Amino acid sequence: MNFSKKLIALLALAVPAIVYANEGLTLDRAPERTSLASLQNGAKLFVNYCLNCHSAASMRYNRLRDLGLTEDQIKNNLLFSQDKVGALMTTSLRAEDAKAWFGVVPPDLSVIARAKASGAGTGGDYLYTYLRTFYKDDTRPTGWNNMVLPNAAMPHVLWQLQGVRTIKMEEVVDEHDPAKKTHKFAGFEQVTPGTMTTQEFDSNVADLVGYMEWMAEPAQATRKRLGVWVVLFMAIFAALAWRLNASFWKEVK
Repeated sequence: MNFSKKLIALLALAVPAIVYANEGLTLDRAPERTSLASLQNGAKLFVNYCLNCHSAASMRYNRLRDLGLTEDQIKNNLLFSQDKVGALMTTSLRAEDAKAWFGVVPPDLSVIARAKASGAGTGGDYLYTYLRTFYKDDTRPTGWNNMVLPNAAMPHVLWQLQGVRTIKMEEVVDEHDPAKKTHKFAGFEQVTPGTMTTQEFDSNVADLVGYMEWMAEPAQATRKRLGVWVVLFMAIFAALAWRLNASFWKEVK
């Protein structure tokens, strides 16, 4: 009984701490990516950098034909194993190994862009901010930390593109209690450059996030297009029904 009370007390203290760590961070709005060129680039980045650890078990490689890719292009550029074009996007990393290396099994990313949506922003906003806010932290097992998800188990897989960064913190004195001081995030400091400029990196991350949003619902464009026609049909049908009803009841009145 005493152990249960202690556990509840620890959780009560831990939850506010987690919320406090994120309360000052505003998610950046993810640029909209709908062109085939952007989505194709996002698919390439996803296969090269995400599928090493994560799976997308609800997506098949041949679905990328919807992005304008041929089967030969998919086979020659996006398949790096003996998988067939019709195979699911799974990783060769075993769950046991992932658990041992990272402490957790990397989640499936099939619908992660929808799962991360919240009142703070869309799932795309979350992923776009998350992938751009890694920083070097030697106290972490992976050597990396993240502003959106503090103490994230995931390492910064895009570090060669973005370069190595650390965070700058500034001391803030409480105006009501000068003796009370806190530290506030004051930006990033570039330690070593990456292979891309900041603008290039942000653009590529936007392509990657755009692809993950598309992957979460590949038929989204078709759904929206059909939705417009359905609304138009219903509007016309409603107008005809209204006039027909008026015609039927004219003599009664």
